[in-house]
Amino acid sequence: MPNDTLTKHLFHWENQTIEWAMRLRVAFSVAEALNYCSNEGRPLYHDLNAYRVLFDEDGDPRLSCFGFIKNLAYTPPEYLRIGRITPESVVFSYGTLLLDLLSGKHIPPSHALDMIKGKNIHLFMDSHLEGNFSTEEASAIVDLASKCLQYEPKDRPDMKSLVATLESLQTKSEVPSHVMMGIKKQEEAPPIPQQPLSSMGEACSRMDLTAMHQILVATHYRDDQGTNELSFQEWTQQIRDALETRRQGDIVFRDKDFKTAIDCYSQFVDAGLMVSPTVYVRRSLCYLMCDEADSALRDAMQAQCLNSEWPTAFYMQALALAKLNMDSDAVDMLTEAAELEEKRQKDGSN
Repeated sequence: MPNDTLTKHLFHWENQTIEWAMRLRVAFSVAEALNYCSNEGRPLYHDLNAYRVLFDEDGDPRLSCFGFIKNLAYTPPEYLRIGRITPESVVFSYGTLLLDLLSGKHIPPSHALDMIKGKNIHLFMDSHLEGNFSTEEASAIVDLASKCLQYEPKDRPDMKSLVATLESLQTKSEVPSHVMMGIKKQEEAPPIPQQPLSSMGEACSRMDLTAMHQILVATHYRDDQGTNELSFQEWTQQIRDALETRRQGDIVFRDKDFKTAIDCYSQFVDAGLMVSPTVYVRRSLCYLMCDEADSALRDAMQAQCLNSEWPTAFYMQALALAKLNMDSDAVDMLTEAAELEEKRQKDGSN
């Protein structure tokens, strides 16, 4: 998909934000895709978020197939009770995506429901829209989000009804998506110039897991800077225990005991006290070393969710995709990683 993700266009846009009519189109398209998946016997789409929505060469929204890999962003309440995802859980996640489209930022569902109860739609809306939206349409989307985020799964609407409601809200249907997105459409994309690869890029292109291991050991947690900022009061015994578990994982990771490293890093992740893109990348490599490419891809994608422009996360996805024999996707991911790395180097030299 050549025109990036909803995350980029909604949260990290450069020239223009997504206009209101296009946000309605995205909401409708995603609901249609989820309804199609449900009708085709694949109702459980995991970790639905803005990163999973991609834009094709025409600027039209598409839903990534990576959502069928088990993972969660905002956890539906029933998951904590029964430990599994249901079709109603997908509706809950869809509600969080509606929040993103409305507000232009990540809002925890519980906080959003409190805001919705206040019934002040304009305070809830993305300020970058500068008031260019229909209050009636926005109220309808807020109402849908509120229904999707209900605590009890039985109180949430099904995808079919969501599609019907959103279809009635579509406007500017005659305007192509790439025009609304401000994307210059090209009949044929120009060839990407071949840039010299970094040592990590070279290791990735050669599928050299040993070299990748050496690089990750050397870089340590340099790219996690700023991910967790803890006050003195928050520095609890639980935090110290989590860091000790991570430290033990680092020791066995360095010593190439990858199965034990997976156990240690999993304890750190499952504790849920801190987030670390590096831990996910290191565990991803461990999974590759243990021939568990699906799990490796999941962790590399999670690392990207935590640090959306981190080249290492893209390189690890390229390795996992190649292991899964998804060669074309692996090449695309390798190219994107190299471009991000080059951009980071240029930004650092300015």
